[in-house]
Amino acid sequence: MGVFWRPFWGVRFAALALALMAPAAAPARVFDPETFTLANGLQVVVVPNHRAPVVTQMLFYKAGAADEPSGKSGVAHYLEHLMFRGTATVPSGAFSREVAAHGGVENAYTNQDQTVYFQTIARDQLPLTLRLEADRMANLRIRPATAAPELAVVLNERRQRTEASPAARLREQVQAALFQAYPYARPVVGRPEEVAALTPADARAYYMAWYAPNNAVLVVAGDISAATLRHLAEATFGRIPARPVPNRVMARGAAVASGEDRRIELKDAQVRQPSLSRVWVAPSHGWAAEPAQVYALEVLQTILGGGATGRLYQALVVRQGLAAGVSVDYLADALGPGQFSLGVVPGPEVAVADAEAGLNAELARLLHDGVSAAEVAAAIRRLQVGAIYARDSLQGPASEFGVALTTGQSVADVEAWPDRVAAITVEDVNRTLRTVLGGRGSVTALLLPDPDAPTPEEELEDVAAAQGMAQGAVR
Repeated sequence: MGVFWRPFWGVRFAALALALMAPAAAPARVFDPETFTLANGLQVVVVPNHRAPVVTQMLFYKAGAADEPSGKSGVAHYLEHLMFRGTATVPSGAFSREVAAHGGVENAYTNQDQTVYFQTIARDQLPLTLRLEADRMANLRIRPATAAPELAVVLNERRQRTEASPAARLREQVQAALFQAYPYARPVVGRPEEVAALTPADARAYYMAWYAPNNAVLVVAGDISAATLRHLAEATFGRIPARPVPNRVMARGAAVASGEDRRIELKDAQVRQPSLSRVWVAPSHGWAAEPAQVYALEVLQTILGGGATGRLYQALVVRQGLAAGVSVDYLADALGPGQFSLGVVPGPEVAVADAEAGLNAELARLLHDGVSAAEVAAAIRRLQVGAIYARDSLQGPASEFGVALTTGQSVADVEAWPDRVAAITVEDVNRTLRTVLGGRGSVTALLLPDPDAPTPEEELEDVAAAQGMAQGAVR
């Protein structure tokens, strides 16, 4: 259970490019899914994979941290934890014990646009996981006796993963500066003072608002057919009545406000290696003036990134020696705005200012010269080659469909992805990169060591001195 961090350095699931290996005259086919919708509105997707008698079941709710009421940040993640605390017929913790007893594994995660519950189990045990998941969709019991301890767990998770991590704290500041009034500015794990004030009633209200079959997507990947799954789904989820749910696009309110470029610095004693990043608001599948912009940015991410052969790595690491590493990341799968980011870790003995100057120079060159047709063609080929084994995964394809269907896309959109990427031209990429990376409103973030913090040697000396004083006091 936990928070799944796609923002800041998420990238599109590149495995979708498998179908690009097919002849150009044939239509793209990626996973050959089967899909149907129950009478109560639950959308079901089946991704056949008959390599082993195993299935992965993933249930996606179209509700995440960005759908929380104002002042109740963290309630989506809190409810995710409470979903394991039992129903009228399944005691607290029994869900996980039942899955484990039958040889399966399970977990859940929350992010901005969806909350996801998933299990991988032997094919003949799928009726068990479907029954358990449908039961807690309709019959969750939120009791003070179990809700209070779970809130303590959530608060501790925040302390361990965010407050104890300088990088995570900086990421929260960047998200707040980048999105301002849009709900993505709120941390998925919640603001500490708001999480501490959450009540069982808050979790119950969120559950009743969003957890309905007509606001969910069930994806099953593995050794099963749609005909078999339809019968099982109707016998479990099909018995749950549909309910009205809020319009979450309208509920999220204000769009991202454009503004001046901003700069954030965080210094901390834990930081040994400085780093810097620059992030822009970018088109996404749910938030784009033109759909082609998304595919163009995916190609651009591959040109600039792409490991040791990427344009930024070659410029800053290989030729100039300014960086020990670089990153280029793009979050396209969002209902709201996406993000495009560049990151640099300065090389040994390289000042952060020099590394940033090198990044600025490369960005200026990119905006002036653009990318070449050869680079675009090579990037598309790279996506093709990197996706050959897409079908071997169970959770990967299931996750891709679930994320797509909870962020405004369709099954057809997922299957058409290879054709749409292949159709991108050098003009598309250059026009889009200048629109996104040449615009205002970026956030530059620096994570720096604290020059006033004690060195590791000084910390050891302090510990030794304290131990000596304690021993003296005992004597």
